[in-house]
Amino acid sequence: MLHLRYFVAVAEELNFSAAARGLHMATSPLSQRIRDLERELDKRLFERDTHSVTLTPAGEALLPLARDVLEQFNSIPWRLREATRSGRATVFMGIPAGLHPRLRERVSDLTERAADWCELLRWPGTTKALVGGVHEGRLALALARMPVSDPALGLLHVMSERLGAVVPADQFAGRDSLALADLGDLAFIVAPHEIRSAYFDQLDGEMSARGIRKRIKLTDSDYGGIAELVSSGMAFYFSILNPDNPMRGYVMENTTVLPITDFKPTLNTVLIWRRDRADGGDLAGLVTAAREVFAESLHI
Repeated sequence: MLHLRYFVAVAEELNFSAAARGLHMATSPLSQRIRDLERELDKRLFERDTHSVTLTPAGEALLPLARDVLEQFNSIPWRLREATRSGRATVFMGIPAGLHPRLRERVSDLTERAADWCELLRWPGTTKALVGGVHEGRLALALARMPVSDPALGLLHVMSERLGAVVPADQFAGRDSLALADLGDLAFIVAPHEIRSAYFDQLDGEMSARGIRKRIKLTDSDYGGIAELVSSGMAFYFSILNPDNPMRGYVMENTTVLPITDFKPTLNTVLIWRRDRADGGDLAGLVTAAREVFAESLHI
């Protein structure tokens, strides 16, 4: 099963280094495990050169099979719980950092609506961890930040939130907006991998494409550390424009959040669930209730 997990990770990234980071392992042992799998199957699965990694025809044929096997394997815990459960179940819903209060209200509504057949508890985590938890059956549902591309998951868009630039207040005194060109002397902060979502990786790429190439990469810090760098006048970051979002709690002295006139980044939140658990599975009722509660997408 581990070898299949390694194969799927590399096949989805088509990059051994990126796959290794996602698996929290070094590149060399990952390459060795793939070679072990190729020997076991007597098939070459990847074509590798110094610039790219591609799937061979055998690799392309194996990928859907491997995904199916892993999904069946990952479903064992919840299928076993369902088969042996008596009485009201306890299930978990994943919650990302900085969830808007209006979405929290809907989570509470869902908890009350589902109370007759399950106890719905909240579980915090990064989007990557929450997506993995839903995929592996440890979480029944989750609210996650886009992009989410797992084909085993169902998605319902629930909220769009405008982002602004978090900048040193003294350098933008009297301003109610800014343009990207105004950020040229500041470095864009790359948050630690453990706390940033894939969307902020996209923002990093867009900043480079638009000519903002200075970077400060953090490794052992949190959102408070990001605010410290902005406050010092060295750098900028992105945060929710709406002051009701709890992420605005990380704004400190000499920082302000301003809309960008020529760039309008948006953070999108989705409700996710495993399709097989919803379509006639053990979570059919809960997912139906959740889709009703979160039916109206919010734009803030």
